[in-house]
Amino acid sequence: MAFITKKRVVLFCLFILPLILYIVLSTGINNFAKLPVVTENVQNISVLKNAQNQTLSKKISILCFTGSDAEAAKGRLFNINQKIYKPFYGFKDFQMIAIYPKEIEKEILEIKKDLEVFTDMKSWIFIPAEGPAIESYFSSLNTNDSLDNYGSQLAYIVDKELGLRGRTDDEDIANGKLFGYNMNSVAELNNKMKDDVKIVLAEYRLALKKNNAERQI
Repeated sequence: MAFITKKRVVLFCLFILPLILYIVLSTGINNFAKLPVVTENVQNISVLKNAQNQTLSKKISILCFTGSDAEAAKGRLFNINQKIYKPFYGFKDFQMIAIYPKEIEKEILEIKKDLEVFTDMKSWIFIPAEGPAIESYFSSLNTNDSLDNYGSQLAYIVDKELGLRGRTDDEDIANGKLFGYNMNSVAELNNKMKDDVKIVLAEYRLALKKNNAERQI
């Protein structure tokens, strides 16, 4: 046991252990199943007139388009609030964004009041816009979806580099390509979107750990 000396233990902790940690983290990151980027270079939200102080850059964002039917929007927003916003709003840089036509601002304010009763709204952002501006912004997502009265039943995940995340092998879609998640379906939010948001969050946590390990070596 003379081989295991205090000096050798100290040297191991200072030099060998950080190297092993780095190798383990690097291997984990390289083998980690990432959520595909299905559209690159989504327009930043700040292009909208009433969102000039907002940004998608360096944020993990969930985008919703309410449309002109406030009653339908209310059901969808309540679903995504419960299944996606509440589990993740405490994470740094996570935000939920709802873009709505200006003509239903009164109804949106009522929806916000209802949400505030049982939700911490610190990471909820509501942005009013003119119809054509909503259409123009939505087109930058470059999906195979379309808006109906400036709204969609789908919610979208945008990463910190303005990449739209989704699936390329979804078993429920003919070509396998899933751009957005159906807010009318609690099952889809719970079984697909929640898992995919977890993957994106894990990607950034692992990348942060790798960067920290590299700085320590």
